[in-house]
Amino acid sequence: MNTQRTDRKYSILCALIVLGVMAGAGFAQEAHVEHTQAIRWIGTWATSAQEVETDLMPPDARKLDDTTLRQVVRVSVGGQTLRVRFSNAFADWQDNLRITEASIAVSTGGNTIDLETAKPLTFSGNASAVVPFGTLMVSDPVAFDLKPGSDLAVTMHLARAPKKTTGHRSARGEVVFIQSGNAVKDKELSAAIPNKCWYFLCGVEVQAPASAAAVVCLGDSITDGKGSTEGENRRWPDYLARRLQANPQTANIGVLNQGIGGNCLWAGGIGQTVLQRLERDVLAQPAARWVIVLEGINDIGGGRTSAEEVITAFEQIIARSHASGLRVYGSTILPCGESFYFNPSVEQRRLKINEWIRTSGSFDAVIDWDAVVRDPQNPSRLLRQADSGDHLHLSDEGYRMMVEALNLEWFIQ
Repeated sequence: MNTQRTDRKYSILCALIVLGVMAGAGFAQEAHVEHTQAIRWIGTWATSAQEVETDLMPPDARKLDDTTLRQVVRVSVGGQTLRVRFSNAFADWQDNLRITEASIAVSTGGNTIDLETAKPLTFSGNASAVVPFGTLMVSDPVAFDLKPGSDLAVTMHLARAPKKTTGHRSARGEVVFIQSGNAVKDKELSAAIPNKCWYFLCGVEVQAPASAAAVVCLGDSITDGKGSTEGENRRWPDYLARRLQANPQTANIGVLNQGIGGNCLWAGGIGQTVLQRLERDVLAQPAARWVIVLEGINDIGGGRTSAEEVITAFEQIIARSHASGLRVYGSTILPCGESFYFNPSVEQRRLKINEWIRTSGSFDAVIDWDAVVRDPQNPSRLLRQADSGDHLHLSDEGYRMMVEALNLEWFIQ
């Protein structure tokens, strides 16, 4: 018997078996990767976290201990599984937020919910949660039939609220309801006090196909919707969400409104500047792929910031966003003629910044909203139909005009 030949055959057989096992393992790993990449978390609603001053709390609810909050939000994309973000970003050291229980349900208007749709939220399997000072907490995933463009009610009972309230100063309508005691499971909050500030709630995420993504709308009061009809969701990001939903090629894109009234790029203003909040409000948003930047009027209107400093801030936003894989679309600063901000120095700086935005090539695309809403007879002023009346913020029609001018091909993936 030729033992040398037999040994060679045995070695070849072993090698083929090993290769087969490796190939099988590789296939299994590839299949696992493909499976895990088939879905992703995507933001469907968001608001910028900021400190809510005590005087913006209802007089009868300045302290939120042992209080139920029911907060209604208009989502963009839908899904079958969601989770909710709660923020305690602006609390003092060791001042934790304590949530007794929380739930989600379809809103049926005002402070009422559809009880048949109500689902409890959990946190690492627990009904209650402690949100440490300076942090964000995301609930566990929960099965829920969330329709695109629908109103979701998030209800929570607070056992203890921090002295400094993290939230958002303007919900543009009475969509927040506050009631003493624990009424999380109630269909209606019969003794609720309505208010226009969101508290501790900062985001809603859904599971979506891997091709889904989100666009972050980064701005000041114009993005926050000042001048639009209260309670009607007519901010320009709301119009954008509806336009994206109406196009089958863009219907899987979430829209996240990260506008803060009075906000600045460089220094001063209300809330943290864009450079301070960029990480939290843009780069850390789930599945964010684009950011639209509309800022700068408060910097130059406040008189403390030069055109060069505004341009430097834009360059920093672009560099940091590109490093995180986002495309950055920059908008020209809108006219403010005859507003309380207007003077020749402000207009000179606005025109200089807009020229840089249009010609520098720094942004991935330029949205010339100045050209869309300015009066061609007096370019320092807004068009009459686009003006809310204060000559600075836009009307419903003005916000609609802005979105109609957007090129949706920028969002086709």
